[in-house]
Amino acid sequence: MMYQRLLRDRAAEGRPLTVGMFGAGFMAKGITNQIVNSVPGMTLSVICARNVDKARTAYEIAGVTDAEVVETAARLAECIELGIPVIVQDPMLLCAAPVECLIDATGALEYGATITLAAIANGKSMVSMNAELDGTVGALIKRKADAAGVIFTGCDGDQPGVQMNLFRFVQSIGLTPLVCGNIKGLQDPYRNPTTQKGFAEKWGQDPYMVTSFADGTKISFEQAIVANATGMTVAKRGMVGADHAGHVDELTNAYNVDALKQMGGVVDYVVGSKPGPGVYVLATHDDPKQKHYLNLYKLGEGPLYSFYTPYHLCHFEVPLSVARLVFEQDPVLQPLAGPKVDVVATAKTDLKAGDVVDALGGYKTYGQAERYDVSRAERLLPMGLAEGCKLKRDLPKDAVLTYDDVEIPAGRLIDKLRAEQDALFPA
Repeated sequence: MMYQRLLRDRAAEGRPLTVGMFGAGFMAKGITNQIVNSVPGMTLSVICARNVDKARTAYEIAGVTDAEVVETAARLAECIELGIPVIVQDPMLLCAAPVECLIDATGALEYGATITLAAIANGKSMVSMNAELDGTVGALIKRKADAAGVIFTGCDGDQPGVQMNLFRFVQSIGLTPLVCGNIKGLQDPYRNPTTQKGFAEKWGQDPYMVTSFADGTKISFEQAIVANATGMTVAKRGMVGADHAGHVDELTNAYNVDALKQMGGVVDYVVGSKPGPGVYVLATHDDPKQKHYLNLYKLGEGPLYSFYTPYHLCHFEVPLSVARLVFEQDPVLQPLAGPKVDVVATAKTDLKAGDVVDALGGYKTYGQAERYDVSRAERLLPMGLAEGCKLKRDLPKDAVLTYDDVEIPAGRLIDKLRAEQDALFPA
């Protein structure tokens, strides 16, 4: 791959590509190990985490035992120059540090918004694993990044990036993608951190994060950012989300092609399909001559043709996104312009006046993908703003929350950014 050659050149020159990362959780540990042990020509210069011990553990798991805790910009710059791995608690130190690219591996909305704006202000590009932030205010952040001459992008490896790479491939050989899909093993909107505790403990993950996968919140954010990057929409609130125990190739008969074309393509997911946990793109071709060849190549007679990637490898591919950004200014996944799909907060159980919405993947709400124009017209509460909101009235299970149903906490950056985005991109 081109990026491997460029990284090898950097390694040979003794001038590795320098990276700073926010976060020291499950995914951040994997990224640390990958960069340290499998990416010659790249170095993880800095980990920024509120918990120093977690950052130290991330380094130590990768075999790095000499990380230094730093509190000043001068010492931070000196350590980066000398190749000494660094841990910082102050995110503003990392945002201003002399590294070539930043990674957000936090998944935290308020914190993610703060560090991303600070990175842009300091002229730093950001590879983001924070689909929650991107799905809430990504269009605005991209606009701000563009104005500053830097790049804010999603990453390779995670399912949105894998879909986007497949989407680009399918376009590049002359087909028109009409469905971008995600393959899930489980979808149950009523899962909570108690039901997912055992799975989380088995894999060393946070039960709230694991629940956000199981209850559909995460996939809603992921498919929203794919929609915003491709111009696609959703066929209905929550997407179709069919149960399909067969292969994704069989989905070529599951959609109305004329309806897909009229909508401009849709994002979707299936549960239980093979090859899980991969992604798929269904596309058409208008050239009868090429249809003949596609049939010869065992893709069938159309009108939909199936393309898929049978895996997503998350942290393994994040360094590739960094290399794409630094060497070629090539973003993996960005909104085209204004939002096409939003993620709206939905009651996971009967909610009572006075209840305070807990974190994503919690006990109170789950997220559903909805068209942005519908979300705006009905004043639906974005899932990215839901945490900490206090209910003004009782709401039944499965009701979608609106701005009128809640009191929003004062002084949050994410609310200001969302208001700015809504003003910039009217429905």
